[in-house]
Amino acid sequence: MTEFAYRVERENGPAMGRYVVRLAPGFEGEMTYRWVKPGVMSIDHTGVPPQYRGQGIAEELVKQAIADARQEGTKIIPHCSYAVAQFRRHPEWADLLEARG
Repeated sequence: MTEFAYRVERENGPAMGRYVVRLAPGFEGEMTYRWVKPGVMSIDHTGVPPQYRGQGIAEELVKQAIADARQEGTKIIPHCSYAVAQFRRHPEWADLLEARG
């Protein structure tokens, strides 16, 4: 497994936040989220500039959110298609899914 070449940073606010990788001046990959209630995060968008796709950047953004959710006891509702696909690929994350009712 190769080492990830970028640093994932978290910008967390009271209502929303994002995970970001600064790629080059003017370019960044990001995964945005909003807090739907205390302890429940909705992943709304994941995006990486076209010239940086295929390097695992979006996956690392989601993995950092997973690691933080585990550490903080947060549940997740994946809304963006990329996050939904990642949760399908990783059944070991199922315990982090917020039950919908």
